[in-house]
Amino acid sequence: MEIIRSVADMRAWRKQAGKLAFVPTMGNLHEGHLKLVKAAREQADKVVVSIFVNRLQFGQGEDFDAYPRTFESDCEKLRAAGVDALFFPDERELYPRVKQDFNVEPPHIQNELCGAFRPGHFRGVATVVTKLFNIVQPDVACFGKKDYQQLHVIQAMVDDLNSPIAIVPVDTGRADDGLALSSRNGYLSAEERAEAPRLYRNLCAIRDGLLAGSHDYAALEKTARDDLSAAGWVVDYVEVRQADTLEIAHAGEKRLVVLAAARLGKTRLIDNIEVFR
Repeated sequence: MEIIRSVADMRAWRKQAGKLAFVPTMGNLHEGHLKLVKAAREQADKVVVSIFVNRLQFGQGEDFDAYPRTFESDCEKLRAAGVDALFFPDERELYPRVKQDFNVEPPHIQNELCGAFRPGHFRGVATVVTKLFNIVQPDVACFGKKDYQQLHVIQAMVDDLNSPIAIVPVDTGRADDGLALSSRNGYLSAEERAEAPRLYRNLCAIRDGLLAGSHDYAALEKTARDDLSAAGWVVDYVEVRQADTLEIAHAGEKRLVVLAAARLGKTRLIDNIEVFR
């Protein structure tokens, strides 16, 4: 695996890569990331992964400085997974003028769901992904469904900007007890880790209610919020939305997604489940 640290070297490497699949990450890799790599290998001749902890998508008081950086172990995992190149730029390489004056501004959805609690987050995501796409120039890019709102923003951005990149959604990787795999799971204490699957169980309960024919989305959401709150969680949201647009869902719609974000101790967990009926 070649480790590439500069934009110029990345562009030079790309010229000889053939059909290229790309997996952007912030590092601290786990089996969910490796699932993305596996999907990428099925899509193209070569696979490049990036590791970059993007300051723009962290809000004030969030965990930018504390975010786990595990470069050596990440490299071992990527080599074992057969990745061809790792793009590992430092901050000055990706933001040469330090301050980013030109940003990619998503539409109103950036201020809903997770965006209501993380102002500016999706602008930071859209901006850095656009920069990475411009540098790596992939034919295909793989993103996990766990970050469902992020996936929606990126898919819509690529469509609106006529980017010649196929976005491949990859199902959420989960532990045996259902907890969605996330780098932030490492923040959980042993007791919190045992409690954490409650979030997914509540999503499954809403799914079962929807599949049984319920159209009372508010009641299903409230039951989940109440159960989490009673167990000591601080709930940001639990919502049923349209799966394709993330707009507010109405009774009778067939393609839905249930999304949730809640804090367990100091750790903010997100998850979702699609419901097609």
